[in-house]
Amino acid sequence: MDISEQLTNLQLLNQFWIIFLFLVPIVLIARTVVAGTRYSPILIIVIFGLAMGYILEYSGVSSPGLDNFPFIDLMAKTTIIALTVSFFVGGQELRKILGKKPLDDEEMMVPSDEELVLGTSRTQLFFIVRAFFLLLGIEGVGRVLLGTNPDDMLASYYPVVAYIGLVGSVILIDNKAEISNKHLYLRKGLIEIIGIIGVLISSYYVAQIVGPIIALPQIFFAMMIAAALGAIFYRWAFGPTLRALLFAGIPIVLAANFLIGGSRVGDAFGIPGVNAVLVYSFFGQLLWMFGGIALLMYFARTVNVRNLAPGMAGALSHSGLTGACTAGDFGKIAATRAPIMINIPFFGHIFVFSILAVSANRGSLWLIPTALLVAVGVFLTVLSLKNLHKANGEDRFEVTALMQFSFGWQICAVFGGLAFLSLSPLTMDYAAMAQASAISHFGLFAAIQGGMFGMEAAELIPFIFSMPFLVHPLVFLMFGRAMENGGDMAVKPVYALTVIGMVGIIVALFL
Repeated sequence: MDISEQLTNLQLLNQFWIIFLFLVPIVLIARTVVAGTRYSPILIIVIFGLAMGYILEYSGVSSPGLDNFPFIDLMAKTTIIALTVSFFVGGQELRKILGKKPLDDEEMMVPSDEELVLGTSRTQLFFIVRAFFLLLGIEGVGRVLLGTNPDDMLASYYPVVAYIGLVGSVILIDNKAEISNKHLYLRKGLIEIIGIIGVLISSYYVAQIVGPIIALPQIFFAMMIAAALGAIFYRWAFGPTLRALLFAGIPIVLAANFLIGGSRVGDAFGIPGVNAVLVYSFFGQLLWMFGGIALLMYFARTVNVRNLAPGMAGALSHSGLTGACTAGDFGKIAATRAPIMINIPFFGHIFVFSILAVSANRGSLWLIPTALLVAVGVFLTVLSLKNLHKANGEDRFEVTALMQFSFGWQICAVFGGLAFLSLSPLTMDYAAMAQASAISHFGLFAAIQGGMFGMEAAELIPFIFSMPFLVHPLVFLMFGRAMENGGDMAVKPVYALTVIGMVGIIVALFL
């Protein structure tokens, strides 16, 4: 091996530590900034991630897309891993509620309250670092088992990535946390890793088999399998793998995508059509988020975050709210309900992705099925608001009504938004990116990232998806103030933001 090859190998392995020093500090800084408040760290991850990505490109350290930091792109594409965990937990909670099996959680581990970093306890720090290793290791194993593109410069390094990631995740257990049965706790972590890998592999092959009939993306089948496993193993007490990924998986994935998105700020605005996409995405965030909250407030007469946060996280498959809820930023009730609400709309994705697949092939939206689905969405939304109004604060009735709302409002948002965009001159791939970003929709994002609408959209989506997150300080400001107000959100600002969002997307139509 000559010296140049040795240096190349060393440089690629150093990428591992580079992304560690990029991503973990972003999450820790975000938690420090919001320490002592009720605001979500996701708010700060947005700002710091985009800023760091832009600085890397602007300073000449990297090019748009961070091509010379391939491990960041690797981490950005682990979205499906973080979501698989949420799907499993959602399946558990659905089985408990629908089967009337309210069980007390078996607490094998009591976390340490010692604060190592301002805003982050010792155990939480271990969760964040462990989630980093888990995402990297599981992704590496998946790529080794499924095979890789021979042109992939990291192909020969995936076994090493998998080894480092999995070994690091196994040993990173907080020794000061109170664990009732350490051997069982460690075994649970290993079983959970194997289970996640199994879901990823099986969902990939099912997607390949079904692909010629209906082009559903892998994430749809991952949801179905993980939720089914959760329903079967509803008594499973979380081991270290599930705990870490629930707490920090989504924030780390978002940080990686924001880095890539921020690096493309300079060049993406020059691409024809991007400005219209971004304007729609930005104001769409206001319309679909606060419009849904406004409906819940006005018709269902509920203003509490225990309903609003998980309801909107599920109704939009919203990446930011999903991460904030599962991390516990909006309280225990919202954290418990969010995985359920995230799962429910995905059962409708067989229609979403099948219609989008046909639309992608046609190059335009398939209008008749779209109109039918919007009608179904409106019906379910009206039914859910009526049922939530009659719930009278009872947990089971509230959860059932929120499940209906999550399903109905998501159909209205996805297909109503795409129908609106069909009136514009945007191509189908740009319209899909615009709608995915306008509702921060994890499923559409993962599907576009996976190439459902071609390589140009796959390369642009981290940027398009990231930029509307600049409105998230406002989103999390509203939720943060609600938490400081006993969980109740102010009504009038929500109505005002809904109107602003409506005006904004109409303006976007003419750009």
